[in-house]
Amino acid sequence: MLEVWSWPTPNGHKVHIALEELGLDYKIIPVNIGAGDQFKPEFLKITPNHRIPAIRDSDGPGGKPFTLFESAAIMIYLSDKADGKLIPKDPIGHYKCIEWMMFQMGGIGPMFGQWNHFGAYAKDKIPYAIERYTNESHRLTRVLEHRLQETHWLAGDEYSMADIITFPWYRTATEESPRFADRGYINLADYPAVKRWYDEINARPGVQRGLAVLADARSAQAPITDTEREITFGKTQFAVR
Repeated sequence: MLEVWSWPTPNGHKVHIALEELGLDYKIIPVNIGAGDQFKPEFLKITPNHRIPAIRDSDGPGGKPFTLFESAAIMIYLSDKADGKLIPKDPIGHYKCIEWMMFQMGGIGPMFGQWNHFGAYAKDKIPYAIERYTNESHRLTRVLEHRLQETHWLAGDEYSMADIITFPWYRTATEESPRFADRGYINLADYPAVKRWYDEINARPGVQRGLAVLADARSAQAPITDTEREITFGKTQFAVR
C-alpha cells in the first residue's frame, strides 16, 4: 500500500492525479501546511525537507518499505511501479517526457510559486517582484505555447507525466479568486495551444478524481491569515531545518 502525505496544492495535485490515472491503490495522509503539520516529527521522518508531497511504499524495491519525496521523483517512481505507464517507452518520447518534467520543476514551479507568493501571499506588495514574476510566468507560458503548437502533448504524441506535472500550476494560474486578485491571471485565450492542452487534460476523469482528493480541506477563496503566513513563510520553517 502506498501512503501519500499531501495537501491540495499544485505539487500535491500532481501526485494525486498521477495515482488516479495509473489506478494505483493509496492512502492519503493530510498534511495541513497552514496549521504546521509539515513540521511534525513523524512527517520529518518521511521527508527531511518538510515539504509535501512524500510517499511511503510498504512494498518498495526488494519488497522493503521505501520513502520518497520531491514530486517529480515520486511520479517517476509511480510510473515504474505501474510498468512504465505515463512515461513513453520509446527513447525520444522517454527523454522528452523527462525534459519537460524538469522544465516544470526548474521553471514553472519555482517562478509561478514566486508569482503566487509576492502577488497573493506576501503581506507587503512589492511592485518590482510582482512585475518580475508576472513577466517570467508569461514567458514560460510562451515557451509552452511554442511546444504545444509543434506537438499534441509535451512529450510528443502521448499524454504523459510531463503533462500531469505541469497542469496543476496552470489551474492555479488561471484561477480568479479573491486570494489571487492582486497577482492577476494568465488568460489562456491568449495562448490557444496551451488552452487546447489544458482543456483536454481537465476533461479527463482521472484528473478530476485527482483534483477531488482533499478538495474540501482548503479554500482558495479565503484570504491567508497572519498565522498561516507565519507558519508557511515565516521563521518557523527555518527553526525546524
